[in-house]
Amino acid sequence: MTDTQTDELIDLVIIGGGTAGLVAAHGAAGMGASVVMVEPNHPGGDCLWTGCVPSKRILSAAHAAHVMRTASVHGIKNVEPEIDFAAVMAGVKDAQEHIAHHDSVERLENAGVRVIPEYGTFVGDGEIKAGDEVLRYRKAMIATGASPVVPGIPGLRESNPRTSDSIWELDELPKRMVVIGAGAIGCELGQAFSRLGSDVTIVEAAPRILPMLGEQVAEVVGAQMRSEGMTVLEGAKVTGVEGDTATGSATVLVDDGTRIEADQILVAVGRRANTSEIGLDVVDVELDERGHVVVDDLLQSTNQHIYAGGDVVGKMPFTHTAGYHGGLVVSNALFRLRRKADYDTIPFAIFCDPEVASVGIIEGDDIEKHHFDYDQLDRAVTSGAPVGFADLFTDSKGRLVGATVVGTTAGETINEMTARIHDGAKLRDIGQMVRPYPTFAEGAAKAANEALREQYFSDRTRKITTPVLDLLGKFDHPRG
Repeated sequence: MTDTQTDELIDLVIIGGGTAGLVAAHGAAGMGASVVMVEPNHPGGDCLWTGCVPSKRILSAAHAAHVMRTASVHGIKNVEPEIDFAAVMAGVKDAQEHIAHHDSVERLENAGVRVIPEYGTFVGDGEIKAGDEVLRYRKAMIATGASPVVPGIPGLRESNPRTSDSIWELDELPKRMVVIGAGAIGCELGQAFSRLGSDVTIVEAAPRILPMLGEQVAEVVGAQMRSEGMTVLEGAKVTGVEGDTATGSATVLVDDGTRIEADQILVAVGRRANTSEIGLDVVDVELDERGHVVVDDLLQSTNQHIYAGGDVVGKMPFTHTAGYHGGLVVSNALFRLRRKADYDTIPFAIFCDPEVASVGIIEGDDIEKHHFDYDQLDRAVTSGAPVGFADLFTDSKGRLVGATVVGTTAGETINEMTARIHDGAKLRDIGQMVRPYPTFAEGAAKAANEALREQYFSDRTRKITTPVLDLLGKFDHPRG
């Protein structure tokens, strides 16, 4: 069949219908641009179908089960929950269906976006092939996302492992699960399946779980997981897998000689950008060693007419980052506003229990850390969960530049610290704000208050204030 070339010069053609592409499409169309999205699957991307939405729904179910098992902390008899795994997975699908209309083709078309349900490929400068149609564009955006990596461990692929893409196809709760990788996905899903009743072992090759964060984060989260009966192996390398989970069970081999039996294996060791089959070599778009599109601070690729956003660029691979990218592409590609991406004020959260959230700069020669433990936080104590801490980080001028929070609702607490960093606040600005008592939001503020206490309630300060008080006291007496 002969390809049909459109005569129209489209303002923006987007390959990929995940968060970055959706935000860019709605933004550009809303500003009057002609927009075409090329997406072979349902729009919504990983976030809706395999990431944020399903994982947070199953985490919610797992939390309910955990509360039942540990109710005695509140003086209520512990109860072992009866898990209806099919109902849990139905709840996941219900959540997806409830949210899906936000990302639907219908909503895009109502906004003025043309959606082509095909794979998109660059076939020449200014041209993208979508099915049998060749689209001519003024600017293009690559928003094809990323996919889970399955490393070449002997026997692993043959064992039919699950990834964050395929775990949602399970219809039975596995009795024994091995999770390879202890980053955000491995920790979240590993703990969720453990709380639902699976015997879970997490194997992490790095010296500690959540290796992208500090040692104390790993200690707190790891201790919680172990207290719930999970096996957490750190500094342990998987050397091979024997057997096939699709037809029975498999044995995971670890470099120290440990053999772990598994009914399911979840691989969560990272993701690779989806860039291998979209013709980027034809349009001179450079990729890095992991297949990410190389972009500058404006999200412009090495081809001046092509931009990229979301997981495909490998910069903070989170849904909210992708949304941020989508807005920047509209500004920079279509209106030449030259808005630079600033990752220092983009927070992230990991929704294991306790939650982990972080933002900004948390290490450096001139960076000072201010710490507060949650076993001294009244809301944490009264909630029966005095676990976690807050760290604030300041630069040489005393400005807040980073924060890490571990504990209940850390993902909410980090928002205030993000706003403070954005506004260039100092510790005293945080300490002077009045918050409701008792709240978890006080945790990060108390880290600031403790630092201020050490700074002002000192012998040096008293050498100044004591004479002043003595002098004022001579004149300031009720009897004159």
